[in-house]
Amino acid sequence: MTNEIIKKEIKFKKPEWLRKKLTPHTQIEMENLLKDVGGLHTICQEAKCPNISECFANKNATFLILGNICTRRCTYCNVKTGLPSGVDLSEIQKVTTSVLKLGLKFVVITSPARDDLKDGGAEQFYKVTKDILEKSPGTKVEILIPDFKGKEESLKRVIQSGATIIGHNIETVPSLYRIRRNGTYERSIEVLKKLKELGGDKIKTKTALMVGLGETQEEMVQVFKDLLEVGCKFLSIGQYLAPSGEYEKVIEYVNPTQFKRYEELAYELGFEYVKASPYARSSYMAHEYLKED
Repeated sequence: MTNEIIKKEIKFKKPEWLRKKLTPHTQIEMENLLKDVGGLHTICQEAKCPNISECFANKNATFLILGNICTRRCTYCNVKTGLPSGVDLSEIQKVTTSVLKLGLKFVVITSPARDDLKDGGAEQFYKVTKDILEKSPGTKVEILIPDFKGKEESLKRVIQSGATIIGHNIETVPSLYRIRRNGTYERSIEVLKKLKELGGDKIKTKTALMVGLGETQEEMVQVFKDLLEVGCKFLSIGQYLAPSGEYEKVIEYVNPTQFKRYEELAYELGFEYVKASPYARSSYMAHEYLKED
């Protein structure tokens, strides 16, 4: 990939490496199971993740707590925006029931941004995680949090939950941060820094980056360095795909060889685990990040 990228919308078809085969029948099967426990939401469905058929076929899902309405309107994300309802405490039992029913050994919990809540939803993350660990002690939990507006008390609370990995997604390079409404690069880096400072060695921190929005390799490498400086050593890098024409335009379909280069550079700099491929997402094959355990 050259350092100078032409800022224009791609009009041609997706390349071969982005033509992922879907298996709708497995998706329907998993969706029916989720309905059986009270209509739980998954980020897989809400964000139109391209890996949904593959993950659902393997009975893997990232549970979306605190409803499915986000208080922010990021221009790359398909999650609904608006004014959410209050916190639904029944989610706690529903998520745990699903974990037990599926026999999951690794679970990812995430949420939309909930700026309407004083703690950003940290207490619900804490309760959901604690309940899973109490009733399914053989299960490990990863949580993927919004920035909680940088509130230290909220970060402390999620650390106390017992989650093995706490993720917060950087998403893109600083020059493109206009796509993250009500978020800043500096705040997201500070969140990852505080998580490590407050959680110490018992917490692994993780983040994700999208490519294909006009970033350069130099910008990406600088983000890698910023992440390592704050102790974040788990990283995923994937291709941005616009949910529809109403969202940010794809500037480039990044070649798999460039993903390999990013992976090599990240490892050279000191990351512990990197997943870099066109379809990599923050929660995709999440259990592999702890495979050494």
